[in-house]
Amino acid sequence: MADIDRFKPDDRRGAEGLYRRVFGNDAADANRLRWDWQYRSNPAAHRGEPLIWVAREGVAIIGQYAAMPVIARIHDQEIDAAWGMDVMVAPERQRQGLGEQLFRTWDRNVGAALGLGGTESSLRLFQKLRWPDLGTVPAMIKPLTRRALRRSEWSMTFNRLVSAVTLPWVRLVSRPRPVTEEIRAIRHFDDRFTDLWNRVADRFAFAVRRDADYLNWKYVQPPHVRYQIAALVRDDRADGYVVYRHAREPLGRTTRLVDVFADPDDEAGVLALLRWLDREARAADSDRIRSYATHAGFRRLLRRNGYYQTKSTVPLVAKVNAFDPPAGFYDNADNWHVTLGDADFDTLPDFDALS
Repeated sequence: MADIDRFKPDDRRGAEGLYRRVFGNDAADANRLRWDWQYRSNPAAHRGEPLIWVAREGVAIIGQYAAMPVIARIHDQEIDAAWGMDVMVAPERQRQGLGEQLFRTWDRNVGAALGLGGTESSLRLFQKLRWPDLGTVPAMIKPLTRRALRRSEWSMTFNRLVSAVTLPWVRLVSRPRPVTEEIRAIRHFDDRFTDLWNRVADRFAFAVRRDADYLNWKYVQPPHVRYQIAALVRDDRADGYVVYRHAREPLGRTTRLVDVFADPDDEAGVLALLRWLDREARAADSDRIRSYATHAGFRRLLRRNGYYQTKSTVPLVAKVNAFDPPAGFYDNADNWHVTLGDADFDTLPDFDALS
């Protein structure tokens, strides 16, 4: 029977070899590029120790469960939490319950276990263990060109017909609107963004702590992906930000709204950030802007700015272990703040296929 314990520095080579066996050489090379950033540089990692559990048989590593630690605020309490991420079991040991053992070890050792995305097998495991069902993170799209509504399962003839029929509506919702606030492109989050978090954190029933240290680690320092960032500034005070990147998807170019943060009651500020993003997406020749957002207030403002809701492929799961959350906490996520930028879902190689 395998022994499961925390990752040790000497396990690095064995874990890399297992990753290569399970996911292939290209994925393993990409994982090596981001490993130190993802597991050692994370400001929520205690003493820089990776939050990884490994399964061993003798000296061989035959399984791994890796998580991304974060500080989560749930109503008025902050706790250590972790997004589940890289899960792997040696091919010859799959379907023997080892993955479930690793999963249960992760769950027992974090204040809150969080998941964004996930495979069919992992979702079945969540159901088996009777985790709260939070559904999917709502997906929203703003069309910018006649190509915006094309879908891979449709024929080219039908895609062209849809493009022609919807073009007047696309032109209406995508028309340029003025940016009425001061928005600045930035390359670094300073202490003003920690102040922003402290001012507005109590607007959310759940959110990962978005202070300057976390934001710089998550959106400025990654070695494997480059984000663009803009800030809403009033009297030299940061009142919001938007994080985005442009990507090629199967049927066109998409600007991904990775994260937007402000007081959700600040309609003028949030709309100014969204209109800035409109301008950036047009300049990048994007066909659409894609966003994922749980918070009902942000979704309302997205709709005001021309977005419509579409089918989501991004399930959200969460289980708080540190304390019993208030009644109704899991009933819906309309007052949670979870976006595409949480966890590492936006950077996974297969995200484009799901978009």
